[in-house]
Amino acid sequence: MIETITQGNIPVEFFLAVSTLLFFIGVFGFVTRRNLIAMLISVELVLNAVDLNFAVFNRLLFPGQMEGFFFSLFSIAVSAAETAVAIAIIINVYRRFHSDQVNSIENMKL
Repeated sequence: MIETITQGNIPVEFFLAVSTLLFFIGVFGFVTRRNLIAMLISVELVLNAVDLNFAVFNRLLFPGQMEGFFFSLFSIAVSAAETAVAIAIIINVYRRFHSDQVNSIENMKL
């Protein structure tokens, strides 16, 4: 019989299922959306799935150590900086083309 590993009262498989769900929702949203803000939110969902995996696998493999949590915090900081830059770019595209659709970026020329 396979024994499940738990974190408190919740099995690790549930955390991994939530992470997988977040990842695929993010990928689906990125592929299907044409709005730049929606695409940015989808990328953030993918990054949050990765952060959740960092924390879960750290707790699973090295229960007394904190490396996974520090990787998650570093990843969150990088994601915040990336989001700030992306929103600045989106605002400039909106000011120039009066649209936040991907098609408006295709109109840019050198």
